[in-house]
Amino acid sequence: MTERHATLSIDGNDLIELPISSGTAGHDVIDISKLGSTGNFTFDPGFMATASCESEITYIDGAKGILLHRGYPIDQLANNADYLEVCYILLHGDKPSQAEYDEFVALIKNHTMVHDQLFQFFKGFRRDAHPMAILCGVVGALSSFYHDSLDVNNPRHRDLSAIRLISKMPTLAAMSYKYSVGQPFVYPKNDLSYSENFLNMMFSVPAEDYKISPTIARAMDRIFTLHADHEQNASTSTVRLAGSSGANPFACIAAGIASLWGPAHGGANEACLTMLEEIGSVDRIEEYVAKAKDKSDPFRLMGFGHRVYKNHDPRATVMRETCHEVLSELKIDDPLLDVAMELERIALEDPYFIEKKLYPNVDFYSGIVMRAMGIPVSMFTVIFALSRTVGWISHWKEMLGQPGHKIGRPRQLYTGAAARDFESNAKK
Repeated sequence: MTERHATLSIDGNDLIELPISSGTAGHDVIDISKLGSTGNFTFDPGFMATASCESEITYIDGAKGILLHRGYPIDQLANNADYLEVCYILLHGDKPSQAEYDEFVALIKNHTMVHDQLFQFFKGFRRDAHPMAILCGVVGALSSFYHDSLDVNNPRHRDLSAIRLISKMPTLAAMSYKYSVGQPFVYPKNDLSYSENFLNMMFSVPAEDYKISPTIARAMDRIFTLHADHEQNASTSTVRLAGSSGANPFACIAAGIASLWGPAHGGANEACLTMLEEIGSVDRIEEYVAKAKDKSDPFRLMGFGHRVYKNHDPRATVMRETCHEVLSELKIDDPLLDVAMELERIALEDPYFIEKKLYPNVDFYSGIVMRAMGIPVSMFTVIFALSRTVGWISHWKEMLGQPGHKIGRPRQLYTGAAARDFESNAKK
């Protein structure tokens, strides 16, 4: 096969040949790793045209609305697999056999408990602390409890840390919620599925039995699956960058949680609910749709369109079906849900939205589903973090398992003062 190169020329002088690499799918990549030897660097704010790593985990084609995990389409995974099967695929590369799946599920369930001293750790937070603040602190603190799995150069330690994080995240997320509302913590129950266990820890109380609806449990499982990984987004890149320094896995995931907490990243479904609250009633939808179409009006419809997907969000198709299943079963009388459903109808029929491809995305539907379930808005990003943990840890493991990985060290375009002398104002 003939090697392909791009030649960099400056002021008419050829400086260096840069190899061009092709992946399994997607754009070709110009390898600029040796560009620094010429005394030049690239400038790419937001890394919009920069591949920061080589990965086999997730592929996105935003123009065609494609999302693959290890080659498996997201809609097939959401409809035909449960979340733990997706976790296995992300971690190991292929779907498990029945024996492998059973062993993996048993291993996850064996680690759902958290150290008893963590119960005391929670008491250090204010009761009105945001659940994401609690989760970020508690996950980072796990490294002080599990000294037996902190050697990032040991593959067995990496595997054990991955299992612990996936297992304990639902427990910690539910504890963050229970603490914020002043209710007693609920221990995990290993006779329940992953999603059932989370719902039970969230909503059950010692005073009465909590019955888990199969429809709600399935919806929760799909929310987990649809948010499990999304390639090199801000939080995943944060986990990789932290991990490149050799930081322990719990610290790296805590860093990912901190990045996800930003409203431009993990807060999209929360912003969608805030928008619905602003609209308030079905009677005002026409007014707000007009505002959204007016280029001079700063109002924007949240939950429509997507930065990556320029056609449709493949996750939204599955989540839309789930949304209607949940609303049909619960039969909730909620004006905001009425607003959401009418807004969805308009967006799918209005020529303006169709022409601009402003389809409802996964955040629009997931926010509605979680509100219908009784999950408070403050927990939306926590559930996102719970779901995304497997993606973060899969990328972290992949990076550390690749030969020759280096600590991340981006360069900069310096625009400050040039070298100058300092003269003290102090009296001699």
